[in-house]
Amino acid sequence: MTAITEVRAGVVGTGFIGAVHLDALRRLGIQVAGVVGSTPERARAKAPAAPVVESYEALLSDPSVDVVHLTTPNHLHHSQVVQALEAGKHVVCEKPLALTSAESGELLALAERSGLVHCTNFNIRFYPVCQEARARAVAGELGEVWNVHGGYLQDWLLLPTDWNWRLEPEHGGSLRAVADIGSHWLDLVQFVTGLRVEAVLADLVTTIPVRRRPTGPVETFAAADGAERVDAPMASEDLANLLVRFGGGARGAAVVSQVSAGRRNSLRFEVDGSESSLAWDSERAEELWLGRRGAPNELLLRDPSLLHPVAAARTALPAGHAEGFADTFRELYRAVYAAVAAGAPPAEPDYPTFADGHLETVIAEAIARSHREQRWVEVPS
Repeated sequence: MTAITEVRAGVVGTGFIGAVHLDALRRLGIQVAGVVGSTPERARAKAPAAPVVESYEALLSDPSVDVVHLTTPNHLHHSQVVQALEAGKHVVCEKPLALTSAESGELLALAERSGLVHCTNFNIRFYPVCQEARARAVAGELGEVWNVHGGYLQDWLLLPTDWNWRLEPEHGGSLRAVADIGSHWLDLVQFVTGLRVEAVLADLVTTIPVRRRPTGPVETFAAADGAERVDAPMASEDLANLLVRFGGGARGAAVVSQVSAGRRNSLRFEVDGSESSLAWDSERAEELWLGRRGAPNELLLRDPSLLHPVAAARTALPAGHAEGFADTFRELYRAVYAAVAAGAPPAEPDYPTFADGHLETVIAEAIARSHREQRWVEVPS
């Protein structure tokens, strides 16, 4: 079997998340054979240590590139994934996998026919204590799961002057907060509990109906102070309140917001079962709260010696040496590149695939329909 360090990668996109992909690959010892940016100049500025490739087509024509990472705006994902698979490249694609379920379903079918490794970048699964939460749920330690609640709160679009390409439907899609961060929450709680979302009731709100758009480009999470601006009417949601029904009868509720002051990046979930509960917050990522009725509650700090083996395998540092957001990408790609090195996807992948990306697109469309029709909507199987 090939070692993962013998696999070569290409990264497309040089924004905030593209740089995170590059860093994770570097720390795994995987050679980046090429980087493609919106312009060669931007790619050189953002990835000075990596070879810059003039175009996506040139990257795909390089026989030494085994895996393509797509960190481009959402509207490009479908066509770029098709090109990569047709070129025989394994693919890691940022979410959403596509703007519609018809497109994501097409990509899933194409990827499965190809025999290539395919991954949708739901990295949050790879926090070690999230892996621990799943291990406990799968082992039956919670008993019957009754309730899953929490949300994903950010404040980076709180002000009318805050701007990003995700606010543009032609680039980000018709859903915004739900597609961007709500998809992470929905994917994570399904991963932890092993339960599938079967129906949704959604209330979406655009709290800032008109924003002040800079006339020039703005990078994700970057300020645009002093930029010339014009009014831009908004159609996508700033926040969403979701009710969820899971398979097996469990219920759920989530608040998804990009306008919650002081919440920089807080994904929170609690799972309540008939025997015990557990809870996690990404802003306290090394802690897993364990709730009990007849015994003291616990706060489990990430410690490889105390975790289930599957979770301990996803942590690289000793207890007390904090791991965080960037480490989740490293561990996700460790799993993906092991599959690439083996030559094909495993029968039961231990990483999120295009099937997970397609499911999230299907759920997102059910959420949009629920809000539009003001009713519960079943999620197609």
